Amino acid sequence: MALQYAVAVNNAKLDAIETTVGASAKCMLYSGAVPANCAAAATGTLLANLVLPADWLAGAASGSKAKAGAWTGTGAAAGTIGYFRITDTVGTAVGMQGTCGIGTGDMQFDNTNLTVGQAITISTFTINAANT
Repeated sequence: MALQYAVAVNNAKLDAIETTVGASAKCMLYSGAVPANCAAAATGTLLANLVLPADWLAGAASGSKAKAGAWTGTGAAAGTIGYFRITDTVGTAVGMQGTCGIGTGDMQFDNTNLTVGQAITISTFTINAANT
């Protein structure tokens, strides 16, 4: 049998993500495939570097945690978004990473083809207890 956690434990695990990564994190969007793990060097081209709000995730509830505030930015390079990395405010310590896509992926977009200067808005992003 797989381990099971109470909702309060799952919520605490989810809330620890923002605490560990820190306030005013960055969401970096890259072309290409996701690196093997968060400690591996980034691959592909950095297409955009979004500075997230100081409190970038809402408090966990019912085993789920959603983005808070506006996650916006501008395309710095042209290319197709393949993955994201959320890092500390300096951009060096990767706290999480995942795939990007249209209708699929850990972070979804309405258009993954970026151009230089293109406005970017991440309208929804949710982490569930099953992902932790």
